[in-house]
Amino acid sequence: MRYRITHQTEYTYAMPVSVGHNQVFLRPRDLPHQHCVEHAVNVEPAPGISNLRTDFFGNQTMLFTVQEPHTRMLVTSISEVDVTPRQPPPPGISPPWNRVREAVRKDNSPAGLAALQFAFNSPQVAMFPEATEYARQSFPEGRPILEATLDLTHRIFKDFKYDPTTTTISTPVQQVFSQRSGVCQDFAHLQIAMLRGLGLPARYVSGYLRTFHNEDDPKLIGADASHAWLAVYAGSGDPAADGWTDFDPTNDLVPGEHHIAVAYGRDYADVSPVKGVIIGGGDQTIKVRVCVKPVESQG
Repeated sequence: MRYRITHQTEYTYAMPVSVGHNQVFLRPRDLPHQHCVEHAVNVEPAPGISNLRTDFFGNQTMLFTVQEPHTRMLVTSISEVDVTPRQPPPPGISPPWNRVREAVRKDNSPAGLAALQFAFNSPQVAMFPEATEYARQSFPEGRPILEATLDLTHRIFKDFKYDPTTTTISTPVQQVFSQRSGVCQDFAHLQIAMLRGLGLPARYVSGYLRTFHNEDDPKLIGADASHAWLAVYAGSGDPAADGWTDFDPTNDLVPGEHHIAVAYGRDYADVSPVKGVIIGGGDQTIKVRVCVKPVESQG
């Protein structure tokens, strides 16, 4: 399936911004099941300086500076991505989670060392006892790690309410746990905190969901906006190609052909779609519009 993704972020400022330095994570990653065919970012006003680089986690990021005074900035990203169906690893034959926990701390391979960095606290995901205890119900000793993570994903979906009015991008994960509500970013952070509390590497995934409009289509929560989910590391011996398997607690499923991954990080702070620093501006409003629709493949 080929998708065309249009992502617009519009900033309106009460007073002129004299200069703005910005960073965006908007290009979908190239993965075994996903290939970014085309990608372009347009900025209004046009940046005076712009460059691309690959960050520590392997994400492509664009940095740019708008040097002329402005009261509005519009960032438009357009991508075309081919996504092929993927069969998730059978949860019941994955290794026991406690064996993964022990093995990853002894694994000096590049994959093992890269995974271990996702087992610790990060700027927006702090481990805390209540979250760890909540997760333990799904993780009895010896249970296959993917089976246990799938069970935890289901419980979060059942016990927590999707409600965009109860959190902001800076809401602590402890508050999300106590109020039992939030959005996709919050639920990804929460499940990551739970998995890390058990000693397991878990990373944040930013991306998109296919936009559906027909009544008979799947009802996916988080479409028409940036989406977020997580991946857990099951070790180098896991059936997954690189040891990582994705889970979407907002929709209680293992991501497939309707999910498009953009960036990996420790949490949202690493891969915010658009972020920056400005001089001036005063109060600001932000509008985000996302559309993900299938297109005819040219291949």
